[in-house]
Amino acid sequence: MSVWSNLVAMSFITSLSMSSYGATVFVVDGQSGPLANAVVEVLDDSVLAEKPMAIMDQVNKQFEPYVLAITQGQLVNFPNSDDIRHHVYSFSNAKPFELKLYHGTPNNPILFENPGVVVLGCNIHDSMVGYIYVAHSANVFKTNDSGTIRLPELQPQTVLRVWHPEQQQGPESAQTIRWSEVEKTGSVVINTQAPAPRNTFGEKFKVNHAH
Repeated sequence: MSVWSNLVAMSFITSLSMSSYGATVFVVDGQSGPLANAVVEVLDDSVLAEKPMAIMDQVNKQFEPYVLAITQGQLVNFPNSDDIRHHVYSFSNAKPFELKLYHGTPNNPILFENPGVVVLGCNIHDSMVGYIYVAHSANVFKTNDSGTIRLPELQPQTVLRVWHPEQQQGPESAQTIRWSEVEKTGSVVINTQAPAPRNTFGEKFKVNHAH
């Protein structure tokens, strides 16, 4: 995994409105459109509480959700809701693993011990791509279809880590910015691009597989 890089403050645009409960943050892309599936992690000393098992499903030959945000040490189950078999895998440094051809729900969930971004694929269906963002901190949020999230009240010096699977830096990196900078600018943009081609299972292991 590439080194987590620092954010240049003007490379983002985030619109926010303050309330006694914290801030509602609106994340947009380079064309000022709402950006769904952006992840914002609050880098603080909050205690990682035990969380329920997360679900990364497979529906209509797609991972559902496209982006799953979890915390370090959380379990994830990978049910297959399609009527065909899938072969789920990842080569990401944060969690390389493989679930060979299967229907239904695997017997055991997968433990994600390390923070980072895990890119998912299917050996049978190369068009299937999904992402699991594993946060080091307890407070991690994902934008909805309107590009918004609600953050807790933050101190000016609090650092945020911001990520999107289609960011220009590539999916296995992330950027940081202080909350004071977000307050100061009022808005910033995550510049995105089309996902780069990735290694398929067959390319990685030099084997042929059917589609």
